[in-house]
Formats: sequence, structure tokens, C-alpha cells
Amino acid sequence: MLTWLIQASIRNRILVLMLAALLAAAGIEAVRTVPVDALPDLSDTQVIVRAQFAGQPPGVVQDQVSYPLATAMLSVPMAKTVRSYSLYGDAYLYIIFDEGTNLYWARSRVLESLSQVQGRLPPGVNLSLGPDATGVGWIYEYALVDHTGQHDISQLRSLQDWFLRYQLKTVPNVAEVASLGGMVKQYQVVVDPVKLASLQLTTQEVVDALKRANQEVGGSVIEMAQTDFMVRAHGYLSSLDDFRDVPLRTGPNGTVVRIGDVARVSIGPQMRLGVAELDGRGEVAGGVVLLRSGKNAMTTLEGVKARLAQLQKSLPPGVEIVPTYDRSALIQRAVDNLQRKLIEEFIVVALVTLLFLGHLRSSLVAIISLPLGLLMAFIVMNYLGINANIMSLGGIAIAVGAMIDAAVVMIENAHRHLEHWQQHNPGQILTGEPRWQLIAEAASEVGPALFFSLLIITFSFIPVFTLQGQEGKLFAPLAYTKTLVMAAAALLAVTVVPVLMGYWIRGDIASESSNPLNRWLIRAYQPLLQGVLRHPMLTIAGALLIAVSSWWPWTHIGGEFLPPLDEGTLLYMPSALPGMSAEQASHLLQITDRMIKSIPEVDHVFGKAG
Repeated sequence: MLTWLIQASIRNRILVLMLAALLAAAGIEAVRTVPVDALPDLSDTQVIVRAQFAGQPPGVVQDQVSYPLATAMLSVPMAKTVRSYSLYGDAYLYIIFDEGTNLYWARSRVLESLSQVQGRLPPGVNLSLGPDATGVGWIYEYALVDHTGQHDISQLRSLQDWFLRYQLKTVPNVAEVASLGGMVKQYQVVVDPVKLASLQLTTQEVVDALKRANQEVGGSVIEMAQTDFMVRAHGYLSSLDDFRDVPLRTGPNGTVVRIGDVARVSIGPQMRLGVAELDGRGEVAGGVVLLRSGKNAMTTLEGVKARLAQLQKSLPPGVEIVPTYDRSALIQRAVDNLQRKLIEEFIVVALVTLLFLGHLRSSLVAIISLPLGLLMAFIVMNYLGINANIMSLGGIAIAVGAMIDAAVVMIENAHRHLEHWQQHNPGQILTGEPRWQLIAEAASEVGPALFFSLLIITFSFIPVFTLQGQEGKLFAPLAYTKTLVMAAAALLAVTVVPVLMGYWIRGDIASESSNPLNRWLIRAYQPLLQGVLRHPMLTIAGALLIAVSSWWPWTHIGGEFLPPLDEGTLLYMPSALPGMSAEQASHLLQITDRMIKSIPEVDHVFGKAG
């Protein structure tokens, strides 16, 4: 079968070269569009549910919200773990699914269960799903800084919540933009209990009056002058006086009791659960950009930074967007480092091949199979959704040396056949169909054995595919890319390489003995080979001794689950008493950031507390 494939490729050599060119073009496009990240995503398939129960303590939230939701989520198909956290006015549920579960299928099943349990929850509980992001979706973070001092942190937070946040969410593959720090503006109605009691009013009546006043009411249609006019009552409250003028009750003498008569109405900040600070200079507002699950981090980061550059022009004078975390630098350094190492490997392989073969055009046959095999692997990577990261590119780096073996052996066998023909036909030139037939015989002689040897190397990584959990997610990209590259090399060895040999192995073919490097290596190798063959038991005993002696360093070498990455960013996480106020936390955070910023090597310090 493989012999027939080699001969068929040589007979249809123009078609083979055209297909190789098409694969190369498709591979270049795949390299351009393949998702790029620093590390594989090791997170589980997870859906987060937030339940808001305003004003309720954690005990009530746990009994009336968290427990019913958690028990309902246990019956969701393929859910293996359900965790709940009850806070003041909030409950969070983390539903973790079996490995391999599609995220959006999981989200739809959670929504189905939420619709069924909604009726068993107390009135006023609001349910929402977290963003369709993963644990490594935190790709960008920024702070809003006012250098003029004309805008306080509540105004900066308003710019973040009502301008930047919505604009950034339009960037493709951005799952969420979470706001940090600042103060959320509120209209606050502080009732006077003495006045309420004197007028025999309750707090609930004040709440109901505000709800009735702050809404639109639609009426019917009035036709005037052949035109329809929609009747509606505009009731949205937009100023402090609007709140003060909301009627509560009409007294016996016809006087109207308003909210302003029983309460103090003002603008103030919402109760804060967190603060953000930059460089020890004071509080700031900011945001965190989350990447949608499985999407291209590098492309999304480029889109986010381009959109922020546009939005900067629309901000008030003196307000600046300061990046505080940007994963693109880590991704670029990691990928560039591996790309540089791959190029260095290509150069070394090319020089060694040229040095031993002693024939430039023959070396090109082996060298050209390297990039073509890699491009073919990238096509499948893009189809399978495998990111280009340090693990997947590391698999390619491992395979580069092995994938050229078949081409080199096949070229050497062709050299031997051509050299043998020249010895029997001195002074003649082998051209035309006889030459192609000789190349086909040389390739067919070693091609099947080389093909199966590459397949054996390809299948050697099959045990890695059996890894489960985080280990499987970490090493699967490496196993996939190495397998794909070796499979592509095996296919090229019996199709494209024989055709290229026929076109490029021309001219005088020097014998192996004429290469001085080969002669020196043969003289050095032959005594060693003869020695080990004369003493086989001693050779085996020495090999066993070396293997046994490696046990002690193996047990003391240590290990890490992830490769070390010098991101250039440090994470410092102090802890404090749970009852610390937001003002005290902000004060301590500013002092800490100022001390860290005093170190000359530190560029920015972005602190968060909450």
C-alpha cells in the first residue's frame, strides 16, 4: 500500500506539489487565526449563579435562598459539585460539571433548574448567571485616574459604569467588564421615625409611594387633527425635589403629606464592599475585562486596547485610563520565546543536514518538510480549537528533530542508489523517466519502514491522552501537537519528499566516504561498536548500573505542576479582620501601596480591598 502511494505520488508529482502548496497556504492562514494564550485553560466547566436578597443577613440568605438553590442544582445533569456561599444580601452558587461538558449546554440546564426553583424562593430574590468566562479569563485591568482633581471617585465610577463598561462589552469575545472601586451614586431617603409615628405612617408606605411615583403610566389614544396622540403620565424621578414632592397621604383638612415632610432626601454613595487604590495616591475606579471561554486572548486584548484608545478621547480632560494588568505582554514573551527557539532548531537542523549530506539541494528536501509539516499540524489545531501556548508549541519543539529523520534516511538511500548507478555507468547522465524510476525504487525500499517508525513515535504519546482533570488539560495540547506534527511528517515522507528528491537531487552525488566528517565519525564509532559486541554482558551490566544510579537523583530532583513563568507581576495578599470598615481598609491600602511603590523597580501598584 505504501509502496503504491510512493509510486503514485511520483507519477502525479505536479498534483502532489499543488496539494502541498494549498496545504501550505491553508496552514499560513491557520497560523494567523489560531487562538494564542500563555498557558492552557486548566479550569473546570463551571456556572456561577448570583442570588440577590437585599437587606437580609447571611443566616436568612443561607436558609431561604442558598439551601433551596443548592439542592435544586444537585439534580442538574452532569453536575458533580455544587458549592454555595451566603453573604450579606447575596448568595453565590458554583456548579462544577464533569470534564468535557459544553459550557453553554451547562448554562442552559442551570437556567432550566432556576426557572423551576424560582417559585420556592422568597419574594424579592433576583437570580442571575455569571459571565461565560473561566478562571483564567481575567486578561486586562485598568484604573481611571483624574489628574486635575475636578472629578471625585463617584464621578469616575459613573464614567466606568455608564460609559466604559458598555463600550468595552461590544468588543468581540469580551464576556464581562466588572467595575472596581469608586462610589455608586444613590438617591437616599432617610425617614424620621418620630414624624412617621406622629402622622401614623409606616416605612412600607414610604417605599410604596416611591415605587408608584417612579414609573411611567400609559393611557389611551386621542385623535386630534387627523393625528394620534398617545396619552401617558411621565413619573420618573430625576431630582431631589421630585423625591421630596412625592405625596404620601392627604390629611383630613385637605393638606398633602409629602416624603419631604417625613424624611431627609439627599444624594450619597451606595454601601461599599470594596475599594481600589493606585500607587498610594488615593482611591480610583476601574474595571476588569473577562475573556469569553475558549476565545482568542491575544486578539481580544488587541481589540480592548484599541477601543480604550478611542474612548480615551471622549473622557473629560484630565481623566486617564491607566492599565494595571495586561496579559498580552506575558503571552507575547512566551510565544516569541518559543518561536525563536523553533527558528533556532530549524537553523541547527538545516546546518547539520547540510554538513552530513554534503549536498545543498538534497538538504533543502529535508528542510522544506519541516515548515510544511508544522503548517499541516496548525490546520488541525485550528479545527480542534487548540490554543497556541507554551505547552502546544513545546510539543512542536519536541517533535522537530524526529520529524526530519525519515526525510534524511530517504535522501541518503537515494544518494546510495544514484552513486551505485554512476559506478556502473561512468560518464553517463541519468535523466527522464529512468531517473524517476530509480528515485521511486530508492524511496519504496525504505519508505514503508520509515513511515511505520514515525507512526510508532506518534503513538508513543497515546498514554498522555488518558490523563484526566487538570493534568490532562495541561499536557493534552503538547500531546496533540506532537502527534499531529509526527503524523504530518509520516505523510510527507511517502508523498512530497520522494517528489522533491526527484526534482532536487541532481548533479554529482558525493559518496559517504568522501565526507571527512563521516570518515572521522566512522573511525570513532567502529571500535566502540566492536568493543560492546565483544563484551555484551558487561555492556548490559553497565547500562543497568546507570539506570539504577539514576534513582537517587530522581527522588531528590523535586517538581512543579506548571512551568515557571516570569510574568513581571507580583501578587501580594494581606488579610485583615472581617469587620474592618471600608475607610480603614482604604487607609491601610494606600499606605501599603505607597511603601511598595517606593521600590525603584516597581512601575505600578494597584491595590484592591473588599
